[in-house]
Amino acid sequence: MIVGELRHGQLTILDRLKETVRLAEGLSDDGVIADDARARALDCLSQFGERLRAMRAAGVRAAGTSTIRRAREDSTFMAEAEAALGHPIEVISGIEEARLIYQGVTHSLPPNDGLRLVIDIGGGSTEVILGQGPTPRALESLHMGCVSMTERFFPDGGITRERFEGARVAARLELRPVKAFFRGASDVEAIGTSGTINSTERVAREIGLQESGILTLAVIEDLIDSVCSSGSIDKLSLRGLSVRRSQVWPGGLAILAEMIGVLGVEELRVSDGALREGLLYDLLGRLQHSDARERTVEAMAARYSVDQAQARRVADTAAMLLEQCAADWSLESELAGLVLDWAARLHEIGLDISHDGFQRHGAYVAEHADMPGFPRAEQRFVAFLIGSQRHQIDTQRSKELPRAWRRSALRLAILLRLAVLLNRSRRDQESPAVELRVAAASVALTFDPAWLSANPLSVADLERERGHLGNVGYSLSFG
Repeated sequence: MIVGELRHGQLTILDRLKETVRLAEGLSDDGVIADDARARALDCLSQFGERLRAMRAAGVRAAGTSTIRRAREDSTFMAEAEAALGHPIEVISGIEEARLIYQGVTHSLPPNDGLRLVIDIGGGSTEVILGQGPTPRALESLHMGCVSMTERFFPDGGITRERFEGARVAARLELRPVKAFFRGASDVEAIGTSGTINSTERVAREIGLQESGILTLAVIEDLIDSVCSSGSIDKLSLRGLSVRRSQVWPGGLAILAEMIGVLGVEELRVSDGALREGLLYDLLGRLQHSDARERTVEAMAARYSVDQAQARRVADTAAMLLEQCAADWSLESELAGLVLDWAARLHEIGLDISHDGFQRHGAYVAEHADMPGFPRAEQRFVAFLIGSQRHQIDTQRSKELPRAWRRSALRLAILLRLAVLLNRSRRDQESPAVELRVAAASVALTFDPAWLSANPLSVADLERERGHLGNVGYSLSFG
């Protein structure tokens, strides 16, 4: 956990807390988290939650990464974890994790407008990012980490040269499909961060292999020799290496050696900034209205040739309807307004694929595309609204959302459907004034009688919509 405060326009880091949980060690192949790992995680989150309550933090972001991405979603772990922490936990994609890591690194180092290659070896995944200045250009999340690699190649704690070579070959194979994106450029500043790399640099410094905070392949090879000579993880004892880190260090060291070798890194500089700092700066950006999600929506709308004028008409109508019913339908949260706006602005992205069933195409794109800034749950929220904009509402898709969001998601889908329906003419002057009244399971619309008389097709659409909403337990009346 990292704690910061905004002082005179600058973010000041007040505290850093770290508890090694090794959740990936307790994850089975079918996505079940073992009881001991689960208990360690919940205990850690309870401690963090206690600290957060004591400091009364104004803004909190919590992120789950590789292990949570692979864990079974139908388990009760996430609900218990959020209860222990006292705050929602976002499950972020590997690409989003990579983006946030790059943001944390760039804010923790002096400004540099040149190319930067960032490597972060975590417990269950390894992120590699090539960026220029503050902007990431290529991001990748690889399915290998220090915990998973150690469990795979050193399961009983025994260390041999053959096992180490096996781990290195596995890392090399994982890198093969993506290495072309990250090597070959000249004048690249290579930066490593997080536990494995920071520990490796500390050990190399403590035993006299280097003094400058720089790691090279030659230094890593010397450390690998030391590890292999120990014969087992239990006998692994080097100055600067904690007992907890030693349990997963061999796998991480094998990954690091191949990252440096395959990507052609001559010198790897070590940084303290990583995912936690990136989350903090991203949170600060949202508070100061510089939201990566907003940039993503704009970029996606451009990429899929969205009719911007129509998207704005639908978004404005949806916002007008939301304003009238937010209190009665418990839709007053900031996220409700944001998700409705994003979905309205992206509701036609599926048209770039096919008009037939374009809402389904759009929902698929929104759910599966890389959307920087979006946690997985928010991305699915937007996808559900886009997929529910017309025809039958797919309530099965809503079950993929957090339970606490499902009723709100259905109500926001109704608002988006009405906004789309009322703007089918695609003309500014024909979008009608409408009064909306809602109850627990009913929607009532009041129009100017002259508009109803002049728009029989819209009346027919509303009649059809009455049937669709009835299928999900809501009544619709208009007049």
